[in-house]
Amino acid sequence: MSTRGREVLLGLGANVGGAWGAPADSLARAVRELDRLGIRVRTISRLRRTAPIGPRWQPDFINAAALIETDRGPARLLTDLKRLERAAGRRRGVRWGPRPLDLDILDFGHCILNWTARPPSIRPRLVLPHPELHRRVFALEPICEIAPGWRHPVLGVNAAALMRRLQHGRLRPRIDGVLPRHYGARS
Repeated sequence: MSTRGREVLLGLGANVGGAWGAPADSLARAVRELDRLGIRVRTISRLRRTAPIGPRWQPDFINAAALIETDRGPARLLTDLKRLERAAGRRRGVRWGPRPLDLDILDFGHCILNWTARPPSIRPRLVLPHPELHRRVFALEPICEIAPGWRHPVLGVNAAALMRRLQHGRLRPRIDGVLPRHYGARS
């Protein structure tokens, strides 16, 4: 890159084999494909096995997070990620169902875009930071590993504090409108 790009946190996951092999192989290939697209992967977390959020009949997921640097805008990056998912064999299916590759923009340079507590069925395609990030230990835990100083752009607290809130039941499941920048107990 000729100029320094934006720092972006990506979530990576897979729980079934696909065109790129077993779930762990698909995650490794996705990292190589990002590099091939000119997206610099600065660091990636360890892989973690996690229970699925959706239907329980599916296998556990292999999850990780990556800190990348890109000059792309968020919409173009999302388009590129969806292309990689399709190349790995992902097709439309059951909501939160099995997938050979799932790539999510968790945080795009601390940008806040379309972030409200609307139900998933009526959210825009691109919401930043990821609208469910603060409720997902499988995303927060690897963020603690690779970006310990990261703070949620809307909630203003770090990943470790969000994990503690989840463990102690102090995160409200949903509220109407936009969440205030610093809600709930400070950590």
